[in-house]
Amino acid sequence: MRMMGLDYGSGTVGVAMSDALGLTAQPGETIVREKENHLRRTLAQIAKLAEEYEIGLIVLGRPVRMDGTDGTRVAKTEEFRAALEKRVSIPIVWQDERLTTVEADEILAEMEVPKSERKKYIDSIAASIILRDYMNACGEGKK
Repeated sequence: MRMMGLDYGSGTVGVAMSDALGLTAQPGETIVREKENHLRRTLAQIAKLAEEYEIGLIVLGRPVRMDGTDGTRVAKTEEFRAALEKRVSIPIVWQDERLTTVEADEILAEMEVPKSERKKYIDSIAASIILRDYMNACGEGKK
């Protein structure tokens, strides 16, 4: 089953996909919007990708605080999830996303991507880390 990973942010949604066998997570695109609450096009793009790639599961990063408690970003992400659930008939599961952006930035630094260019890639790489972590936790990425 092919899975999609999402890293929801105030102005972007990073997207990642697993391969058809569910073995690896690959960064995809970053969907950009002008305002946080303008989700119509973002949701339409996610639905289009989900249909195109025959996605069977969506893994959404849950931005809890370092101590594991919910903060304001969790509430916004829950609202996004509710809107997405109305748009697609695909199961959506949570995955802890603590430090995924930090890890994504470290990957880009190791690749010697200039800081000025990293914003283009960081969200989709964070989405791939979210998806990878979910797959590893469930044993999907260990086949």
